[in-house]
Amino acid sequence: MPASLLPCSNPVGFAGIHQPLQNQLLNTLSPEVQQRLFPHLELVELPLGRVLYESGETLRYVYFPLDCIVSLLYVLESGASAEISVVGFDGLVGVSLFMGGDSTTNRAVIQSAGFAYRLLRNRLTEEFNRHGELMLLLLRYTQALITQMAQTAVCNRHHNIEQQLCRWLLLSLDRLPDNHVVMTQELIANMLGVRREGVTEAAGRLHKQGVIDYSRGHILVTNRAKLEQLCCECYAVVKAETDRLMR
Repeated sequence: MPASLLPCSNPVGFAGIHQPLQNQLLNTLSPEVQQRLFPHLELVELPLGRVLYESGETLRYVYFPLDCIVSLLYVLESGASAEISVVGFDGLVGVSLFMGGDSTTNRAVIQSAGFAYRLLRNRLTEEFNRHGELMLLLLRYTQALITQMAQTAVCNRHHNIEQQLCRWLLLSLDRLPDNHVVMTQELIANMLGVRREGVTEAAGRLHKQGVIDYSRGHILVTNRAKLEQLCCECYAVVKAETDRLMR
């Protein structure tokens, strides 16, 4: 349904009515830029597993998540895949539209169901080409996203599955309204590019240490401080750089 929302003085929480200011990038923009963009935003519901775009497709929209999480996956010819980054209410999906390309080599899949606002490509590029605050904001966000991608590649190569799972859980929690993650172990294994048995063993060890509770695709993080202690340095590197760029 089309959005006709005007800028608000304060962002609405996750439990309230969906509004553009729930997305941190849209919330950061000045009222002047919001007035130009917000009338063209369209609210869409994104169920778990929905594919926003496939590798090589020409993108028509950028998406600003509100309470959903989008996983960016690289898919091999064999069908195997691995997650390269996650996007939530902190960012947007579709950076290739303003970085000079019409398509991308990854797949975008809804990892956690929710809502997002989408914006037609020409509306975004028109504002981006003003060379004003939106351009600077999106370029900083893209740098933060590249940091996440690079650190994910290093983590997948050098750290064990338990550390990778901790990193993945922390990145997900930062983009959710609570400490509850809805995701099966099979899907987590696809995200990390590892065997399901490895995820099962790692989740079992975290459960024994009192970090998580797990039942039928529902993960409840019961001790975030302990989760951060068990995680490798990759999460802290990504968070610190993102905070520096987007503060």
